Amino acid sequence: MKLILYAVPFFFVLIAVELLADRWRAMHTYRLADTISSLSAGVLSTTTGLLTKGVGLITYALALKYLALLQLPEDSLWVWLFAFVFYDFCYYWHHRLGHERNVLWAAHSVHHQSEDYNLSTALRQTSTGFVLGWVFYLPMAVLGVPLPVFVTVATVNLLYQFWVHTRHVPKLGWFEWLFVTPSNHRAHHAQNALYMDRNYGGVFIVWDRLFGTFQEEDDAEPVIFGVTTPLQSWNPLWANWQFYGQLLADAQRTERWRDKLRIWFMPTGWRPADVAAKYPINKPDLSRFVKFEVPLARRQQVYIAAQFAVYLALGSYLLNLGETLSPQALMLGWGYMALGLFVLGAGLENRPWALKLEWLRLALNLPLVWLAPVAGLWPASALGWVGLSSYTLLSVMGLYVCRNRITRLAGC
Repeated sequence: MKLILYAVPFFFVLIAVELLADRWRAMHTYRLADTISSLSAGVLSTTTGLLTKGVGLITYALALKYLALLQLPEDSLWVWLFAFVFYDFCYYWHHRLGHERNVLWAAHSVHHQSEDYNLSTALRQTSTGFVLGWVFYLPMAVLGVPLPVFVTVATVNLLYQFWVHTRHVPKLGWFEWLFVTPSNHRAHHAQNALYMDRNYGGVFIVWDRLFGTFQEEDDAEPVIFGVTTPLQSWNPLWANWQFYGQLLADAQRTERWRDKLRIWFMPTGWRPADVAAKYPINKPDLSRFVKFEVPLARRQQVYIAAQFAVYLALGSYLLNLGETLSPQALMLGWGYMALGLFVLGAGLENRPWALKLEWLRLALNLPLVWLAPVAGLWPASALGWVGLSSYTLLSVMGLYVCRNRITRLAGC
């Protein structure tokens, strides 16, 4: 977790560098709403992880204690190297089944919903992967990989994957044969039939070459990013719920009890025959593919971007102090974060009810000043009152400016 915390500033520096390269090369790989949506999913995932990280750590520790066949030394270089490679092998199967089984895809699909591809896409992560993801790494515990080694190599594996989410780096020659690169990972994020369900490695692409899931990026087949059932939303909470909602709806609609249960574990896209016939899902024609977009006035965009910056700051605060905060404080911080990101997502979509939600969000700042010290989110002080009151007042002024500029206020 600390490595992730230290890496966050570098992530945003690199995103800024990519934005400059984007402008210089006129590639247009960034859109404001998509970027905020991806970063919102990342902030939500990170803050959710503060509440749920115990699931993976506790299960790993228990497996290490009761199921380990070996006790590998923590101070051995070969143990670290073995763990780094073996983790990526486990990650390959976790990632592969995350594309091949309905319930796992429901969690992982969040990372693939963006129809753009840039470094912000790397930070677009699921908030529900903790439910089943831990299962795939238990073999490391069985073989006796110490918990600190496991946590470190897992973090390094995740950090490596950041840089491959870019369109600005071409193919890299011999490096493509051994490692995951921007080129072969671009293919992984495609919804084109040629690239579907390929290139699952985290650091090493050799697993894909060994198990027949490798596909080189083909210049004759430009990548179309996104998922075949488009999200059509900028809201991070809906992004996390979309496919679960579809599975739940299909499970309720089917008449067969067997199908109600097995739909969750069937191959991705499988639906009960009676449901598929009565409620067909039409896939978009990629030859006429158009990215999801909602027209938004410039002042609305500025207002939402400024509000999102506040949530980035809050997310950084929670990440920095997460290990010292009480469960109540974390729950309060997460709840405020989730509500705010939901409201901003509604604003980006110009929902008719977004303005009312925004007023509600700002009104909740008043009880937050009282609740935060009680829960231990931050200490009681006059500074808290002044800071939150000033933020609320500035936000109200921003809404007033938008209201006098735009006839229809939906989303601002």
